[in-house]
Amino acid sequence: MGKLHASGIADITVASLQSIVSGDRLSKFDPRMFKLVLVDEAHHVAARGYMSVLAHLGLATKRKDSPHLVGVSATFSRFDGLKLGAAFDEIVYHKDYIDMIQDKWLSGVIFTTVESSADLSKVKSKQGGDFEIKSLSRAVNNDVNNGLTVRTWLAKAAGRKSSLVFCVDINHVVGLTQTFRRHGVDARFVTGDTPIIERTGLLEAFRKGEFPVLVNCNVFTEGTDIPNVDCVLLARPTRSRNLLVQMIGRGMRLHPGKENCHVIDMVSSLETGIITTPTLFGLDPSELVDDASPSDMQQLRDRKDAESARHEHAYNNASYPGADEIPRKVVFTDYDSVFDLISDTSGEKHIRSISQNAWVQAGQDRYVLSGPTGTYLRLETAETSDPTSKVFTAWEVRALPPGVSKSPFAAPREILTATTFENAVHGCDKYASEIFPHTFISRRMRWRDGPPTQGQLEFLNKLRSKDEQLTAEDITKGKASDMITKLKHGARGRFADYEAGKRRKERKDLGLQKHKERLQRETVSVGPIV
Repeated sequence: MGKLHASGIADITVASLQSIVSGDRLSKFDPRMFKLVLVDEAHHVAARGYMSVLAHLGLATKRKDSPHLVGVSATFSRFDGLKLGAAFDEIVYHKDYIDMIQDKWLSGVIFTTVESSADLSKVKSKQGGDFEIKSLSRAVNNDVNNGLTVRTWLAKAAGRKSSLVFCVDINHVVGLTQTFRRHGVDARFVTGDTPIIERTGLLEAFRKGEFPVLVNCNVFTEGTDIPNVDCVLLARPTRSRNLLVQMIGRGMRLHPGKENCHVIDMVSSLETGIITTPTLFGLDPSELVDDASPSDMQQLRDRKDAESARHEHAYNNASYPGADEIPRKVVFTDYDSVFDLISDTSGEKHIRSISQNAWVQAGQDRYVLSGPTGTYLRLETAETSDPTSKVFTAWEVRALPPGVSKSPFAAPREILTATTFENAVHGCDKYASEIFPHTFISRRMRWRDGPPTQGQLEFLNKLRSKDEQLTAEDITKGKASDMITKLKHGARGRFADYEAGKRRKERKDLGLQKHKERLQRETVSVGPIV
């Protein structure tokens, strides 16, 4: 607030984190004077700056003379996996935004996802895991992608009164605004550099409906109130669930005459770990939806969960004669060899949309993250008494020095359980960051794009015929590392099970065909004899 400074002895002190930790300002506040500490946007509280303030106020550990700590937030999760339990004991009140829509606290919302042509495979990452802005802008801000974004808006939201568009950076804001205007749409923009008087005027005009499209970057995320927004266009990919929720939330305020908000999510390459609107509902990020309401997406997830439970019950709980002839797992992909199986990365799409680490799928609902010494983390679905619900459990399996034990590994040690796959992955990543070198487990490291070692090639070529041997030009070091991890943690067994199941199915199909031919021979019908 410029030259205005808090006295330190007021009944109520309002402070931003940046101000209160600046210089020695914190020292003026006597912890014994405070009875309540209220933190807005409390999902930030586990960060170092917040924790230093709480420590000064006597909240590093819970004591009888500590002030009460209350936090409020619409996004109770952190992308970096840090636990909010570092500061808070319990959630005393929670209302999901789906419930708030149903109870008319928030506007209704419908979702449309659009598969973008933007190539994010070479976009760099910044500390914290989300995309590096300049690199992302170069991938997204081009005539083809901007044209697709505007054409999508014209097809899906041209009748909307107030559309708020989120871009990557200032260059993207300018490029997309130009594209809108070339298509005859009165689009205007606001950035962090827009003078406050001009910004206030633009916002007031936008609230009055004087123009239909307001384009911005990093301005209208947390805490902005523009209740007339009835369309949110997400033109920037993100790996941050919180950022996605905050952007969507700008369109969910109630407003007279507003029936709902249309959220249009320009989905890019799913290989790069983006968070999309389907992931907010527990769906695979590759799900593309059109004009789907929250209840539609909830029902889709419920149907998928119910179908999964039906498969589990039907295929894994059979105990009648001949049950061993029924495949125990439903396999949708054909593999001609174990090498084809370990080359397949489709199983990693979902977990790699959440994590920046080199997780590989080692089995049905089982994933592995390997460390440099042979120690690894294993994440898998745990059995529960309720077949319609899932619990995810993670284990640390430590490698033992040679000669210590007959087994190369110590007994698995459980490190966490979670009720959502996303929380389980984030928790594992946080734990992995503390025990494994980042350069080894991150799939964004340059070494992964280099040529494989001779040892890697020899290991993998054992699986291939002599006339199909891999060379250094055929595979990268990172890809080879992932394949070897799969082999060490169950790929051979998965392929053996798959082959056995396929043979059982072939025998069953042959038996059915012979039975059908016998019935045809024994059937008598009126007409020519054939």
